Amino acid sequence: MGIHPISHDSDKVFELAPISLWLEDYSGLRKLFEEWWAQGITDLKAFLREDISRLHLCTQQIQVLQVNQKTLSLYEARDLAHLVENLGTIFGGDMLEPHIEEMVQLWNGSLIFESNTINHSLSGKQMHIQLKGRILPGYEQSWDRVLLSIEDVTAREEARAGLERQRSYAEGLFEHSPVSLWVEDFSAIKRLMDEVRERGITDFRVFTDVHPEFVERCMSEIKVLDVNKETLSLFLAPDKKTLLQNLQSVLRSEMITQFREQLIELWNGSLFQRREVVNYALDGSERHLLMQLSVLPGYEEDWSLVQIAMTDITARKKAEAYLEYLGNHDVLTQLYNRAYYVNELKRLERKGESPVSIIYIDLNNLKLVNDRWGHDTGDGLLRRIGEILNKAVAYPSHAARIGGDEFAVVMPFVDEAGAEKMVEDILKLVELNNQYYSQMELNFSIGCATSQPGERLTAVARRADLLMYENKRAKDAAAGTA
Repeated sequence: MGIHPISHDSDKVFELAPISLWLEDYSGLRKLFEEWWAQGITDLKAFLREDISRLHLCTQQIQVLQVNQKTLSLYEARDLAHLVENLGTIFGGDMLEPHIEEMVQLWNGSLIFESNTINHSLSGKQMHIQLKGRILPGYEQSWDRVLLSIEDVTAREEARAGLERQRSYAEGLFEHSPVSLWVEDFSAIKRLMDEVRERGITDFRVFTDVHPEFVERCMSEIKVLDVNKETLSLFLAPDKKTLLQNLQSVLRSEMITQFREQLIELWNGSLFQRREVVNYALDGSERHLLMQLSVLPGYEEDWSLVQIAMTDITARKKAEAYLEYLGNHDVLTQLYNRAYYVNELKRLERKGESPVSIIYIDLNNLKLVNDRWGHDTGDGLLRRIGEILNKAVAYPSHAARIGGDEFAVVMPFVDEAGAEKMVEDILKLVELNNQYYSQMELNFSIGCATSQPGERLTAVARRADLLMYENKRAKDAAAGTA
């Protein structure tokens, strides 16, 4: 670019404009374009990219006629000559592609062109600039006068870049979170609940008791906007489309009760909730989840943006269930243990259920078997009793191992006849079991008692225990006589 100053002493508007203004002469560029048109060049962009020296040739045809004070200040130049001498520093390599776009716009017949690029001040400060140019009226054929405005948009671009980084960061957190995240739209639910309020309903729990179909309708109105990768992994979905098309498999009918509680809390103003729920993966396997629901800030009025976070606690729930099982069961026989038996007696007594029958069983000669054939053989006998009692006893009755060789069967709402029938069933199963395990016969004593009105269950248990010992003594006596 060359310098060709002109006199505009009266043009105070140009000089005092708060934006950088450049008055330039593009007539040389126009003549160069005419030469290329005559040569049959049609695709200027490809032509310039093919040989970058052609773009430099275009630039050499442009003359800077005048700039205003804002331009000198922006680029830290003393005067026009100082500015022009350092245009290579100002524009640098970052201008290449935007400059090609400017040339293409003019080549295609536009009298207006613009670009966004990077410039540098003479001290080296980088600036994001927005350039707009216009061939002035009356110069459309010669391009002798072109007015350029350059706006420093560094602050805006940095803010935009900052927002983009924040957006990318937020998307990264969402997409790669180790917790299942759902973004949902509850606005239709909000409208339905508002309509219910307008009808004068104040107790939403009672309302949903009377109208359970309202809960189902609300559930159908949930719009899932997005889910993250962990959600797909958790529910064994190959992609988002497959998951969203099969939500009925994930949120089965039993979810209605849990969802109703969510709605009741939302009705009462709780926009952040936390509860344990059960969902299902696409292969039908159960998922125990800690669900956290949050209406996001700024959307409290319409609930149009709700985030659901789900943490998989299936392993924890299985561990808890196993620990609970161990706390209530005897591992060897798979029967309940003494602690459960004692608590069950207290519970039945507290509820006043009657009648209650109790059977006491004692495995005879277990110590002798352990001493003679080893504890593995003795454990085998205990497991066989466990198999028999688990087969014979069904809820609400239960069987428990209450000592090393002692067992009890507790039967609520079973009278003496029912208890005797249970004893018969057990003895039949023992007989079958002994036929199968003919090398080591089960031999035990049994006693049975049924509660009388007002009788404590501990007393019933003592009576059954005493009857069991009477049975044992009778067996011992019979064996001695034999």
